[in-house]
Amino acid sequence: MSGMMRAYIGAVDAVNYRVGRVAMYGIFVLMAILLWSSISKTFFVPSLWTLEMAQFAMVAYYILGGPYSIQLGSNVRMDLLYGEWSLRKKAWWDLFTVLFLIFYLCVLLYGAVSSTAYSLGYWGTEPFSFFGGLLTGSEEVGRMERSSTAWRPYMWPIKAIMILGMFLMLLQCISELLKDVLRIKGEVI
Repeated sequence: MSGMMRAYIGAVDAVNYRVGRVAMYGIFVLMAILLWSSISKTFFVPSLWTLEMAQFAMVAYYILGGPYSIQLGSNVRMDLLYGEWSLRKKAWWDLFTVLFLIFYLCVLLYGAVSSTAYSLGYWGTEPFSFFGGLLTGSEEVGRMERSSTAWRPYMWPIKAIMILGMFLMLLQCISELLKDVLRIKGEVI
């Protein structure tokens, strides 16, 4: 069992490490969009797409970098008592709290899947069956959701990125849960 846990931890950590390292360059994409926005407003006709595209870039940067942040342990903690605890006691507390995070991420993931299905023109109550139907050909994409701004981009690409980011974060949280179980058992990770 320990070998399977270690294999899962290794695979998920490797994927999230690579995705996180690529996502961290998203800040430069965001800076370039905002720089162009400033230049175009100063010297040319203002671009309609820059503000919304900057928001999309920030969402992608944040949501795809989240699992990497959890992996590195760079998330915010209340260190009042935690810093003085032993590794085993920290592992017990982390195991307890990560269960709440996993539940929360499952709820968010369900909402993201529902929202993405809606953005693809599905108005039913079973978003997972809709995506399954898309794969088998029994469902079709309907009238796609667009933003209400003047630029009017389609919303499904950013919503699909949200699904990917939340799924990767859920996998990373399960990896952290397994790491805590190994620490409680006294194994070195």
